[in-house]
Amino acid sequence: MRTPSVEDYIKAIYKAHAESGNVATQELADRLGVSAPAVSKMMRRLSELRLITHTPYQGVKLTRAGEKLALEIIRHHRLIELYLVQAMGYSWDAVHEEAERLEHHISEEFEERMDELLGHPTACPHGDPIPTRAGTIARTSNRSLAHQRTREHLIVRRVNDADSELLRHLQSLGVTPGTAIEFVSQEPFEGPLVLQVGGRRVRLTAQAAKDVYVDAANADDR
Repeated sequence: MRTPSVEDYIKAIYKAHAESGNVATQELADRLGVSAPAVSKMMRRLSELRLITHTPYQGVKLTRAGEKLALEIIRHHRLIELYLVQAMGYSWDAVHEEAERLEHHISEEFEERMDELLGHPTACPHGDPIPTRAGTIARTSNRSLAHQRTREHLIVRRVNDADSELLRHLQSLGVTPGTAIEFVSQEPFEGPLVLQVGGRRVRLTAQAAKDVYVDAANADDR
């Protein structure tokens, strides 16, 4: 039986697997803010629902049905975020928590109407790809700005949407999805990253840069 809790676990498993390739019980507990025994209990339930395969000490994997459900929930979430920004005037730092609550409760008809109203978008306000209704999702950059070491022109592809304070900070610096930036240098002793954003130099801490994902910019991006 699908419940918000089941859906939260399935989405967390999908995201953890996409980021690290392996999903351990403790990692899920940390992501969801629950105890390891609670995760183990849910793993048994998800296995009974045939949404995961779970081998003790070897991690968790989604079945085809589990992956389909995860992408459906993620599609709801990212469409809702974009709808809140474009149609309702929310700021991009205020939509994640709203979408977390609403993603479990919209109908497929509501989803279709949002999609049509928004012009069939391909990305949410934070740059993450929106899965299609058919259950496919575009590949996205996993290249963290924090790993940059040499001077280079870059394009911001996406940012982590979980920290509203970070989102406000990035917006104040102009470091938002679709923006062309230049990595200039990193200050000594693992200090801030120096970036050229438009006509100004800005500094971004290495910790914040971990949640900014980039690609090399081509001539048209600059």
